[in-house]
Amino acid sequence: MAKAAEALTLGFLTAVDLPGGGHVGGLLMTDRLGRPLEFQCTTPVRPDRTQQILYGPTLVPYLLGEVIGGTLIKKAGVKPNLILCDSAAMLSLRPHTDRAVARVEGDEADAPPVGHEAGPSGGSALSVGCRTLHFHPSHGADREFVSECRDRIPEHADLSEPFERVREALSETCKSVAA
Repeated sequence: MAKAAEALTLGFLTAVDLPGGGHVGGLLMTDRLGRPLEFQCTTPVRPDRTQQILYGPTLVPYLLGEVIGGTLIKKAGVKPNLILCDSAAMLSLRPHTDRAVARVEGDEADAPPVGHEAGPSGGSALSVGCRTLHFHPSHGADREFVSECRDRIPEHADLSEPFERVREALSETCKSVAA
């Protein structure tokens, strides 16, 4: 992991549901001020019925974290110091990367329905900018890393805003591919 003294690069990782099932994911790398450095997106990921049955409640965390998140991190030319995601299921990426990963608390629309497993819900929380971050429960060092470098992120920064940019870019990309 990078030291707090180095340039801070943030990765904003999210996925959108596709009509008819499946997901497409995007990763926006920014500097500490939210200015874009690189954008990557996946092709549509559509599990078949057999995969849905066999993976059961672990399918969504596997697809969002390992398949989509893992693919995007590997493809990225700019490697983020911190990967921020907007769903609890995407925290399942953490055991498969050497980068710190945190979920940005939003309007809680990403919380799993009662009785459904959505992957790790996150360990201890930490305020950064005007949002709260949650970490994978098995990776406490991520919280320490972010704590050391959070003063480099502006106090007024809304770490949920870049996810809207990623979703809009994914929507435009999907329109272009469909046309």
